[in-house]
Amino acid sequence: MSATPTPAAGSGTAMLDDRLSAVREKLASARWDAALVLDPVDIRYLTGLTSSNAAVLVGESEAIVFTDFRYVAEARQLPAPWRVEMLSQALHGSLGPLLGAHGGLVAYEPASLSHQDFLALTANLDESVTLRATETILGPLRARKDEHELDAIRRAAALLVEAYEMVVRDGLVGRTEAEVAWRIERLLRDGGAERMSFDPIVAAGPGGAEAHHTPGCDPIPADTLVTIDIGCVVDGYASDCTRTFATGQPSPDLLGIHAITLRAQLAGLEAIRPGAVCRNVDAAARAVIEEAGHGEHFGHGLGHGVGLDVHEEPRLNRTSESVLEAGMVVTVEPGIYV
Repeated sequence: MSATPTPAAGSGTAMLDDRLSAVREKLASARWDAALVLDPVDIRYLTGLTSSNAAVLVGESEAIVFTDFRYVAEARQLPAPWRVEMLSQALHGSLGPLLGAHGGLVAYEPASLSHQDFLALTANLDESVTLRATETILGPLRARKDEHELDAIRRAAALLVEAYEMVVRDGLVGRTEAEVAWRIERLLRDGGAERMSFDPIVAAGPGGAEAHHTPGCDPIPADTLVTIDIGCVVDGYASDCTRTFATGQPSPDLLGIHAITLRAQLAGLEAIRPGAVCRNVDAAARAVIEEAGHGEHFGHGLGHGVGLDVHEEPRLNRTSESVLEAGMVVTVEPGIYV
């Protein structure tokens, strides 16, 4: 039995053609003969194919999907101009000789290739091929979402609102972090989420000092803060939202820290607009926390892009020179960890 491809939102034939054309424009501007795309998320974005073992070669006139027997029936249903070649499951070892048929300067992203797969790829690489490592091929293109992608992200985010409303209704005191995390995940999946963007984080009291806390089995106490960080995937696109709840009456120190973090978030949101440099958005929120004496307790970047990956370009951090554009989606999540 074969299955039809399961493209992400916004991956109709016309949209896929536009994305392929954009890659070819990049080939021309960078003077590459071809691009070898290896990241499964990039491959889904470019072709609509969901596969754990595939590679894509894009040249001036060719658009080839390489995959193994498990995915070839699905791949062969991709629209023109995509052509499919079936290789063994040892994909990278089989791929090296085939690149010689195209030759020239072939760009690839090393972050998408393990060292083991790189050795397999280059062991039998035709001498006419020169591999050129590049930081990103599809990253800037994926960063700008079309309306179909934005709609999927909005629907994934709306499910999180329902989850947080449930947290308020059900309460937290006396329940375990693990119980709350599971209840949230069940609601999101019942609501139509394909999967979670990441394992839910529920961190009560001192656990809130751990940015990636693992939910435990002790009852959540009264009069503390509970930080919950959740995300889910709808039509291939992720959401990501962190909120902090008070159980009863926390100490004045904790309430003060919460107020500072809220001011920092609002400052970050205010700084977001097309044309803003990402490091300046980070700085706007970070300044609030640093002026309050908690700079050392905010150790990560302000936020990140969200799309087919829950963490993608652009990045809001101290060093990013990326410029925000219309259609980009970013989180704004300052934190004070004490």
